[in-house]
Amino acid sequence: MKRLAKSSFGTILRVSWNSQMSTVCTTSPYQLVGRSHRELLRINADKRLRQSSNLTCSTSHTPQRLLDVAGHNTNVKVLRDSSDSCKKRSKMDRDPASDQLKKYKEKMEHKKSPDSQIATNLFGQTNRKGEPPVLLTGAGNPIANKMASLTVGPRGPILLQDSVFIDELSHFSRERIPERVVHAKGAGAFGYFEVTHNISKYSKAKVFAGVGKRTPIAVRFSTVGGESGSADTVRDPRGFAVKFYTEEGIWDLVGNNTPIFFIKDPLFFPSFIHTQKRNPVTHLKDPDMFWDFLSLRPESLHQVLFLFADRGIPDGYRHMNGYGSHTFKLVNDRNEMVYCKFHYKTDQGIKNLLAQKAADLSSTDPDYSIRDLYNAIAQGQNPSWTFSIQVMTPKQAETFRWNPFDLTKIWPHKEFPLIPVGRLVLNRNPENYFMDVEQVAFNPAHMVPGIEPSPDKMLQGRLFAYGDTHRHRLGANYLQLPVNCPYKVMSAMNYQRDGPMAYHNQNGAPNYYPNSFGGPKECPAALAPSFQVSGDIDRYEPVNEDNYTQATEFWRNVLDADAKTRLVDNIVDHIRHASNFIIERALKQFIKVDADLGRRLTEGLRKYGKATGFSANL
Repeated sequence: MKRLAKSSFGTILRVSWNSQMSTVCTTSPYQLVGRSHRELLRINADKRLRQSSNLTCSTSHTPQRLLDVAGHNTNVKVLRDSSDSCKKRSKMDRDPASDQLKKYKEKMEHKKSPDSQIATNLFGQTNRKGEPPVLLTGAGNPIANKMASLTVGPRGPILLQDSVFIDELSHFSRERIPERVVHAKGAGAFGYFEVTHNISKYSKAKVFAGVGKRTPIAVRFSTVGGESGSADTVRDPRGFAVKFYTEEGIWDLVGNNTPIFFIKDPLFFPSFIHTQKRNPVTHLKDPDMFWDFLSLRPESLHQVLFLFADRGIPDGYRHMNGYGSHTFKLVNDRNEMVYCKFHYKTDQGIKNLLAQKAADLSSTDPDYSIRDLYNAIAQGQNPSWTFSIQVMTPKQAETFRWNPFDLTKIWPHKEFPLIPVGRLVLNRNPENYFMDVEQVAFNPAHMVPGIEPSPDKMLQGRLFAYGDTHRHRLGANYLQLPVNCPYKVMSAMNYQRDGPMAYHNQNGAPNYYPNSFGGPKECPAALAPSFQVSGDIDRYEPVNEDNYTQATEFWRNVLDADAKTRLVDNIVDHIRHASNFIIERALKQFIKVDADLGRRLTEGLRKYGKATGFSANL
């Protein structure tokens, strides 16, 4: 039901309602822009209606009565819900993320001017304590009027000399940088890494030097396949990247929330990501693309089971583990080497979302995980993770039954137990999302002395790809951005110069090497120990590699009965949209993992008229 009425001052009110809720909005041009429903109500009603905060609160209670919009000689009626629970909810629903602008205003109001309560700015204008700063152009010039463009007469064209307008619009057109191809949607925070156990016997890295030592960190969590505007609660691996600001430079540990991945050769990475994205013709997610690739690459089975099990949708970022995933090398001060894997286990406990709850949140709160992390830190509930390593000697690596550098495999904890190292703590939210989260750049190639890459093929591919990506997204000088630069005070670092947005151009130091004029010199102490490799250069495809045993162990020994049922239901619900020949090929792969898994998937698909001619006894 809708009515239109004209108030005494000429504003057109439109009131619409049903038995569940009421809304008020205005079509007055000068009042509409940037106004919320509650603000519009305050404009058009008297003090009694201003106090009715429940007007914008959706409720399942039936409205109890109608109130006249008083004071403006109108017959318009406004529905008012008198439910006390609605009033309480409207007051309690404000969380720290929702109140960010209020906090900024309070901060400005309490900010004291230097030396006195009144200060004169550069333009001779007097600012009292708490007053907003002077509005400036990007060049720092004061703006006298920001309420209208510069025109010839009130209806005339805009002048090209309107530098305020040109400055505003030209910058607006360039606000967005290319989003990440993967891990586009994410959240970030800052904190510290604290050493709790001595591992100097394994690594000489100073970040591990001394129990109690703290190193500043930045962390970015993310979904993998979705775009920047996608929902946080989709079924997808999560990125968990940690930047350590050490005295030896940046160490980036760029991991995920699973210890494994879908592929083991980086040559397949672009194709794999394409299958997780959109069909280039329809621009839709395509189950045929998704399952066609995975069913043709059996090494993906282990991660596929992880993805469709409960941990495929973590309950926010605080309640999931992190893993370096790759195999790395640690080197001690005697140049003795071991292989290692990094683990960071959540201290908040593992919590996951069931598929239906995740789907509901995707529509009601698509930024659920970002909001949860921000609010937790703002409320002093600082999340933390216990940081550990697994260690394997070179001799053990030679005889290990699986390739220890295969990213689709884990190292069993019974054989290679976790060794505690420290903890990660996040205690500060970003000051600005774009500056601190969108521009933060992680690169697995950023390693400090004592931490080195292994022959892990996926790691080797990422050593190139990440830096190349950041130079495309952010520019050649992305490491000069404050969130990415080392915490070092130095006049010269290297022989790199110029490029777009060069900020620190090294203060007149020579730009060539070697030189006789005091430029930076080598640090022999950082020399990595030599190691021997041999073999014929060729393109080696996996031959007789075991792609099923670890997936079988996961199905049989990690999941309980209810978790198995949910995993089967999740796979069936997704794969049933693929073509039949792809479904049958995938079922053959799942049967090799476990016959019961294949049978249950087949039975579930037959309920949708799929796999009707397929025998699960193959």
